Amino acid sequence: MRHGLKPLGLPLLVLASAQLVISLDHNIVYVALPAIGAGLGFSDHDLQWVVSGYVVATAGFLLLGGRAADLLGRRRTFVLAALLYGGSSLVGGLAGTPGVLIAVRAVQGVGGSLLFPATLSLISTLYEEGPDRNRALAVWGAAGAGGLCLGSLLGGLLVEAFGWPSVFFVNVPVAVVLAVAGRLLFPADGPRDRSRTFDVAGALTATGGSTLLVFALVRAPAEGWGTPTVLVSAALSVGLLTLFAVVERRSRDPLLPARLLAHRGLLAAMGVTVLFGATFGSVPYFLTLYLQTVRGYGAAATGLAFLVPAVVVAAGTQAGERAVSAFGVRRTLAGGMTLGAAGAAALALAFSSGGSYPALLPGIVLLGLGQGAAWTGMWIAASAGVARGDQGVASGMASTTLQVGGAVGLAVLVAVAGAGGQDATGAGLLDGLRTAVLTAAAGIGCGALALSVLHRTAGPARSSPVEPGEPHVPHSRR
Repeated sequence: MRHGLKPLGLPLLVLASAQLVISLDHNIVYVALPAIGAGLGFSDHDLQWVVSGYVVATAGFLLLGGRAADLLGRRRTFVLAALLYGGSSLVGGLAGTPGVLIAVRAVQGVGGSLLFPATLSLISTLYEEGPDRNRALAVWGAAGAGGLCLGSLLGGLLVEAFGWPSVFFVNVPVAVVLAVAGRLLFPADGPRDRSRTFDVAGALTATGGSTLLVFALVRAPAEGWGTPTVLVSAALSVGLLTLFAVVERRSRDPLLPARLLAHRGLLAAMGVTVLFGATFGSVPYFLTLYLQTVRGYGAAATGLAFLVPAVVVAAGTQAGERAVSAFGVRRTLAGGMTLGAAGAAALALAFSSGGSYPALLPGIVLLGLGQGAAWTGMWIAASAGVARGDQGVASGMASTTLQVGGAVGLAVLVAVAGAGGQDATGAGLLDGLRTAVLTAAAGIGCGALALSVLHRTAGPARSSPVEPGEPHVPHSRR
């Protein structure tokens, strides 16, 4: 332990475990999809909704989840979300029809939209802004970023050993333990402030608009951007989000306070989360497709192939926390993205019909280190200088842009790959996967360049408490 820093304690272990569950559930079903499709009789067109149902529901309800954490209480929201996760996972493992399973994934997504901001806002309120919070976010980030890779590993092993229902049943005991531990370890919530409301009109328009936006983005690659379903969903989304903006301007207690929209550090962090979701978050999809479809790996072998990325990403989150203390958030993010861009490019160039797994490792290591550092840095930036009572909404805002970025990025990269890289065969499939990952590398590189240029032209931001030499003082007190 470094001099002058206190142990972070059991509450952080619970919070990190919750974040691990959220991240695992995003990817754990990837390698189980063939078995799920065969077992429940999914059509090829509908099978994607086992993944997409979770993404759409999570993205649509995150802002409301953040508001719930602020108004109902962070501990209450955490416990409720964990129990919702556990109950829906139990039903998912017992599901006998495609419709039930897709509905379960949507409910799990709602659970994630409650659990994620509650977890992040608990960290931001339990640990003082500065070194303690940065370390806590690094541990939490290691669990989250590592879970994106460990999901494939655990999913592959479970499917091979116990069948596809096991990827749902595994959540049940974990969720119950999280709920009990959260109830016992987290500070009790005070009485609800009756002077603050949920802003029902804002909640309905924001949730509906966000859900329809992500729905359209997820559906477009499979059905086409000009189909009636996509066009109507997009139009309704624009209408609801426009109405949301009008409602927020007139609300006495808005769901999205104007002061947060004026917070430069939070807005910059949201820009980074969009790019992160669109690029770093999409690469595991194409790596999974490469390993299973091109190289012929089974579920267990594909899962084991993600062990190295998981370890490297976890190491990257810890390196990112130290880099923030030494160099500041902006330089850490720029450096992490530079590493990530180089890694994604190296990974894409290593894709070949007869290539070995060791040939992928240089790209995997660079990509994982960059991903871990960027993950830690962007959540430190998102929480810095935000008032205690706004931490839930702020985390909901940043995590919403992460999910929307992931949906947009995957849709674009799927189109770049050509019919998702799924319908092509042979050289065409391989070229499509390589092109998609190279495009992700270019996007990450553009982000690194933008951050570097911003640093040179703007200098250290006074609103950022993590630039070298800056005092760790909350924004609201300056």
